[in-house]
Amino acid sequence: MLSKSSEYAIRAMVSVQLQNWEHKRPGVADVANHIEAPVAFTAKILQTLTKSKLLHSAKGRGGGFFFSEEDEDVTLFQIVKVVEGVGIFRRCGFGMKNCSDENPCPLHHQYKVVRDGFEKIVKNATVRTLAAKIRDGEAVLNSVV
Repeated sequence: MLSKSSEYAIRAMVSVQLQNWEHKRPGVADVANHIEAPVAFTAKILQTLTKSKLLHSAKGRGGGFFFSEEDEDVTLFQIVKVVEGVGIFRRCGFGMKNCSDENPCPLHHQYKVVRDGFEKIVKNATVRTLAAKIRDGEAVLNSVV
């Protein structure tokens, strides 16, 4: 349902949170390695997240990516909204432009339930709650080799 950009953006934000909890400010290569993503693609995503003020960065010694103490907890919805827009939560599962309750595609009613449920999940899930699951051993961020 999500683009590769959104998937990497969410994973990158979780990675930064985990490393910030360890009093580290990771650089692009650190994040890319941690989320198993191409460095150039990760750099572009981190730049987008920083420009949107969902994430902060500093250059030079002691620099890297970080969340400030004053930041509110970022939801996955905020990340997806920045990376690919809210259209994903209105899109037709069959690819039609004018699909609606009044003019439904063959998948409309079933897909709408899934799509709306997914929107509710990403509005309630936060970077910190996902990072906490990883920190507490309830989930993983990257492949187990």
